[in-house]
Amino acid sequence: MTGAQQPVLDVRDLGVSLPPGADRVHAVRNISFAVNAGEIVCLLGESGSGKSIIAQTVMGLLPSQIRATEGEAVLLGENVLQYTAEQLRAVRGVRMSMIFQEPMTALNPVMTCGEQVDEMLTQHTTQPAEQRRRKILDIFKQVKLPEPDRIYSSYPHQLSGGQRQRIMIAMALILEPALLIADEPTTALDVTTQAEILRLIRQLQQEHNTGVLFITHDMGVVAEIADRVVVLQLGRLVEQGSKLDVLQSPREAYTRMLLDAVPSLDPPDAAPQAAAQAAPVLAVRGLRKTYVSRNWFGRKREVDAAVDVNLSVQRGETLGIVGESGSGKSTVARCIVRLIDPTAGEIEVLGQPMHGQSIASLKPLRKKVQIVFQDPYRSLNPRQTVGAAIIEGPMNFGITRAAATQRSVALMDLVRLSPSALSRYPSEFSGGQRQRICIARALAMDPELLICDEAVSALDVSVAAQILALLAEIQQRLQLALLFITHDLRVAAQICDRVIVMEKGRIVEQGGTHQLFMHPQQPYTRALLAAAPGRAFAFGHQLTTKLAVNPAPA
Repeated sequence: MTGAQQPVLDVRDLGVSLPPGADRVHAVRNISFAVNAGEIVCLLGESGSGKSIIAQTVMGLLPSQIRATEGEAVLLGENVLQYTAEQLRAVRGVRMSMIFQEPMTALNPVMTCGEQVDEMLTQHTTQPAEQRRRKILDIFKQVKLPEPDRIYSSYPHQLSGGQRQRIMIAMALILEPALLIADEPTTALDVTTQAEILRLIRQLQQEHNTGVLFITHDMGVVAEIADRVVVLQLGRLVEQGSKLDVLQSPREAYTRMLLDAVPSLDPPDAAPQAAAQAAPVLAVRGLRKTYVSRNWFGRKREVDAAVDVNLSVQRGETLGIVGESGSGKSTVARCIVRLIDPTAGEIEVLGQPMHGQSIASLKPLRKKVQIVFQDPYRSLNPRQTVGAAIIEGPMNFGITRAAATQRSVALMDLVRLSPSALSRYPSEFSGGQRQRICIARALAMDPELLICDEAVSALDVSVAAQILALLAEIQQRLQLALLFITHDLRVAAQICDRVIVMEKGRIVEQGGTHQLFMHPQQPYTRALLAAAPGRAFAFGHQLTTKLAVNPAPA
């Protein structure tokens, strides 16, 4: 790429204001960078840094109360900030396209995938129906979707997360735009699917000579895909440069902090194994979960989500479960807490059976098993104050309001939040703060077993590091048994004492974390480790359960 060539996108001194009452005046200010044809530029930073605001500004998708107040966003020589709504509709999909983070909310659930991609062609071309269909099937093949004809007629809910994201990529690229904006397109995907999507974006970008603006908070993704990196913090540009310069020789303390927060794929040295207790906190034997459905003709279809799963967790121990989406990780967790009923097998908590019991008879035992889910935004009732959410469970078990409230104050201090926040609503907190509240709510029940189901996968790397260190400290203080479900192998390497690897509902390998990560025995485990993004880069690696926990800001 020569310096004389015009950038695909040239952002010059961009400023975007926030509405009155926001935590700062500007979402972003004095932001300048360029994206050239055939280049991938990563926007990197924590939540609230302004990454998505920049993308929405360029695409003309800002909410009505937020507006660009200064600067330019020049697309192929024209400032799109001066475009009318009609002009923006004309260039979206043609000159610039966007892949959103969550395809299930971006795709229309009542339209087939083929119809949704076809909508792009009918809006911007005059091609006949048969030609459009051939073009759609061809792009489906390019994005490596299996059985394109079947996918064409399928609805979004009938596809996996990785397949839905491929539909979004196909839709964004079918008219060969000069600029592709990808806003966290791999955050919720497991490592193998994530690796496939990143390779696909790189391959298609090179084939079409597309300029890509890739938004992410994942350092591994940056290491895997970026040509250049732009680092943002609270709406200001901290530094920018080539991938090697930013990742290996960062100039600014903020960039170094982000790098230091990335967990290492190399687990700490194996610690001496404590003697097994007479009775583990959790024991699962021969667990099986089979889903049965029938089609319109009454034909039965059975899908085994978990098959012959055996595991145990001791007090003070962290057992990790890793694997791809659909491997059965969350199914096992939901069977343990009896959110779903297992088809067969035995589940015991503190020596008492969870299986074969009525919901009413399980109530005393349920108090001892709590779960923290992946999405803190959906886990909390938006109409309920934080304090009410924390005391609700204990009060349901006979604890007085006064005693439950007193304990909630101590729990907020334990999760590094101010007790004064108990009167506030979930919408007034960041994602990381909400997850802390979810942890406090779970601990309010005084559990013996805490299950974390992808509890940090949607969080920034620095916030995730704080949550993980917090969990490690709480576990050590309370001697909790912790079942940690994740698709992030870096996290598993640092927080887990033992790890179970699942594939298609079955356990394929298990063992001590250090032994399993350093000497994997099964091809599937080796494939998972090889797929971890940014494996070749050595980041800061300061996250470890062995280190002291740094207090996090409330």
